[in-house]
Amino acid sequence: MSSALIRHQAELRACRHCPDMHAPPVLGEPVKSRIILIGQAPGDKEPQLQKPFAWTAGKTLFKWFDQIGLDEEAFRQQVYIAAVCRCFPGKNPKGGDRVPNPDEIAACRVWLDRELALNQPELLLPVGKLAISQFIQVDKLVDVIGQQHRLLINGREIDLIPLPHPSGASTWHRKEPGTSLLQQALTLINQHPAWQALT
Repeated sequence: MSSALIRHQAELRACRHCPDMHAPPVLGEPVKSRIILIGQAPGDKEPQLQKPFAWTAGKTLFKWFDQIGLDEEAFRQQVYIAAVCRCFPGKNPKGGDRVPNPDEIAACRVWLDRELALNQPELLLPVGKLAISQFIQVDKLVDVIGQQHRLLINGREIDLIPLPHPSGASTWHRKEPGTSLLQQALTLINQHPAWQALT
């Protein structure tokens, strides 16, 4: 555990900046890691369970990582899990979870920026279009999944390997070309030095 990340998370846990978000913030373990996983926002079950990716989407996500050598418990203990927004945004009246608005995303970005500074990661794993779009231009997932992208963040070069969202509502990763592109992405992650150092 990192004492700087523990202090950071104590501040983050107290955040109540966005009136339409449903506190409390949901946080992963305060582990200093060469890898940061970045989700979109917690679902409605995660605030009670107090851990990210704790429900259906998480089961699918951790099956992916299990394929390349890390089960859920090992992943949570070795990879820093962040998100674009840390509180549950609420339900969309038309179905599904509400997508955070630009003001909420901007307000929560300060926490992610601090985590990038504290962890000094070598690999980012954004999950889903919203998370991916915080770092690179994405019109269609087929244009970015299955590739490794090089970014300059805080004066440091960092690799980014995007993943599709493992939501049960999404069929993208369960049919071609999504299935093959997901496997390409997992192969790239498995070959990355930061992942190799964990497994």
